[in-house]
Amino acid sequence: MNKPHILYAMPHSLYSGRARSYLMKNRIPFEERSTGHESFKAEVLPKSKLPTIPTLVTAEGEVIRDGAAIIDHFETASGRPCQPPGARQQVISALFDVIGTDGLLRPAMHYRWNFPDDNLAFVRYHFLHSQRDVPEREEKTEAMMNRMRHAAMIFGVTEQSQPIVETLYLEYLDALNAHFEHCPYLLGWRPSIGDFGLLAPMYAHLGRDPYPARLMQQRAPAVYRWVERMNREDQDVPEFFNAGNDFLANDEVPETLIPVLKILAEDFVPETLAAAELIDQDREPNLSEAVIPQRVGQKGFLKHRFRFEQRWVNGQDFRTRLRYALFANVPLNRPDLTPGAFYLALYNELFINGERDVGGGAKVDFYDRNRSTARWATNSATRQQIQVLHAAAHQCGE
Repeated sequence: MNKPHILYAMPHSLYSGRARSYLMKNRIPFEERSTGHESFKAEVLPKSKLPTIPTLVTAEGEVIRDGAAIIDHFETASGRPCQPPGARQQVISALFDVIGTDGLLRPAMHYRWNFPDDNLAFVRYHFLHSQRDVPEREEKTEAMMNRMRHAAMIFGVTEQSQPIVETLYLEYLDALNAHFEHCPYLLGWRPSIGDFGLLAPMYAHLGRDPYPARLMQQRAPAVYRWVERMNREDQDVPEFFNAGNDFLANDEVPETLIPVLKILAEDFVPETLAAAELIDQDREPNLSEAVIPQRVGQKGFLKHRFRFEQRWVNGQDFRTRLRYALFANVPLNRPDLTPGAFYLALYNELFINGERDVGGGAKVDFYDRNRSTARWATNSATRQQIQVLHAAAHQCGE
């Protein structure tokens, strides 16, 4: 019998549900353990450095952190079975993946933390039992729950915003229910990457915590069935009498998904545009970043960038990080970087953690990582545009 992979996850964790469902649907054998398990501290943390979930230890002993990385590991190894073959369906799948993992955080946090009469005992049970049985267990549980309540406000769930969060979620729930009445998965008869991303908030928070689960069962039973379906190995479509077994033919995007995307766009698109605007503002000098250009000799152009980050990392205390980047551009066919110049572009960045103690008894090194690249480049309008887009995407991912 083959040795199973080990998934370190928690039933109440948003991102754990995404990875767990992928493993189940693809019939990848695994054993699930909590991060409170002794093996996580003794065997996994020395390799992973950070106590994040989900974390997978493969049968070969490789440690993979983050749900997206876990899924990509198996997708790459098996020919990407959960990626639709057509371009249109691939775009829709990618949209729902990011909407699920980022665009539905507000309703997920609101419906978990702002209905304590219904949810508190259930949620507290899971937070408590994710901690090791030590004398400070109760204190750690309360601290973790308070951090998550505070995170809900950071995500934009406030007393003033709660009515619009609920209105948009209920409209979305109704539209998604209409889709799943006609289709068991987003794009047909099998789950796509978008299904796994969307499940992240729809299972642990919105489909499992008592208040929102009851709301989903009563208002959107087809959505609740999809949540159940995504947590079973088999296709689980007995209510569809002429079921297929693949994505919809001819790269078809179901018309029933269009209303869902329109409702989500009301909230997610303005937020995305605001984030892009904030990234643009970061190019100007501010308290968290300083950029100093320097010319060296006749053909050396340097840029020093100093950045101070304030970070929230899932399952950890508030953290800071210092970054120093050195950019060097060396023209090859001209004395400067005017349009048409070919040049060697060098980059190196050093990351230093501001604290070693990250909570839960875990520690990290002050030295975090070092990132370097070297490439040939040309100074043209097209290349400059691509470089700007790459920089924006990189900053979003930090």
